[in-house]
Amino acid sequence: MSHYPAILFVCLGNICRSPSAHAVFRHKAKAAGINVTTDCAGTQGFHKNAKPDQRAVSAGTARGYDFSGLHARKVVADDFEKFDLILPMDHTNLADLIDVCPPEHQHKIQLFLSFSDCDEEAVPDPYYGGAKGFEYVLDLIELASDGLLEHIKAAKQ
Repeated sequence: MSHYPAILFVCLGNICRSPSAHAVFRHKAKAAGINVTTDCAGTQGFHKNAKPDQRAVSAGTARGYDFSGLHARKVVADDFEKFDLILPMDHTNLADLIDVCPPEHQHKIQLFLSFSDCDEEAVPDPYYGGAKGFEYVLDLIELASDGLLEHIKAAKQ
């Protein structure tokens, strides 16, 4: 990558995990002085234009992350061309993206947690769980965000 990448974070409905990843990574990239383009989307359009889940916002805000300007949207065909990295939260989102992505852009898609050193492969969906689930999701997202920043820094050298 000779330029700073445009990154799309993807989950199912785009109200919990992907907006959390967007908010966390945007914050960490800014703090590191890395100018990236970020967005988030869902593989499904259940919550079109909805704000992020209040439980995700509460957990993230408590850690200093800003969710302003984020609204749910579905992945669209142009996303595969526009973004350099498309980072789904779990294997189902990965498979759904691969199914609709043109072959020439499939190399851009990889699990978000592939940038972390944790034992998890996927960010679990906290939607039907309690507050601890949202905290755990943030823990994983922070790890992967740090790893992604290191990857971007290394690619710039």
